[in-house]
Amino acid sequence: MSEVSFIQKGTGKDLVLLHGYLSSKEAFSFQIAYFSQFYRVTALDFLGFGGSRYLTTAFSVDDYAEWTKNVLSSLGVSAPHVIAHSFGCRVAVKMASKDASVFDKILLTGPAGVILRRGLGYTIKVRAYRAVKRFVPRFAEKHFGSAEYRTLSPVMKESYKKIVNEDLRDCARKIENEVLIVEGNKDKTTPLREALAYLGCFKNGRLRLAQGGHFAFVDDPVAFNLIAEEFFYE
Repeated sequence: MSEVSFIQKGTGKDLVLLHGYLSSKEAFSFQIAYFSQFYRVTALDFLGFGGSRYLTTAFSVDDYAEWTKNVLSSLGVSAPHVIAHSFGCRVAVKMASKDASVFDKILLTGPAGVILRRGLGYTIKVRAYRAVKRFVPRFAEKHFGSAEYRTLSPVMKESYKKIVNEDLRDCARKIENEVLIVEGNKDKTTPLREALAYLGCFKNGRLRLAQGGHFAFVDDPVAFNLIAEEFFYE
């Protein structure tokens, strides 16, 4: 377990927290403090983030899902509820699509994993990037792509491309668990239209709007925690 940094606090039924991309378990500080009063809370850093070991090979969502399942098993976590944010939602959806018993109830906030139709501007940028990369690859890597992408190491960049280019709606359609999407009403990173596209795939899904942006669980933690608590106690 030396490769993974994690927090495990409290007693009772297991609750797992899965963080977003370029984030860490500490993003869930409010949730760890609150829910550890009622649950055994496990929050971990994915490989390449926080205090966990850096990636040595480019991980896909499948790789992260398998790694996470193994880590939780080694920590003795069984059939937990899960709160997942952004990239963590990709991992949770992939895990649940493969094994219905891996989680109990699933709460997704600011969920990533849906690729909607992209406009002409995006297509032009991609073609420009590919053309420039053929002749001056270093320039292309430095000046194209999101600010998030440009901060990554070469291995992390390859992993990032695998992750963001996978649409997980087919995986979502396989999930039987109860799913609650909590979407920040000001979320511009994974906007409402993406959450609604996800929602339409889950067999047993619901959506709640919360005050805040992509990190609604940080923007208004009291309101978010009450929404989550109500969902888990139903």
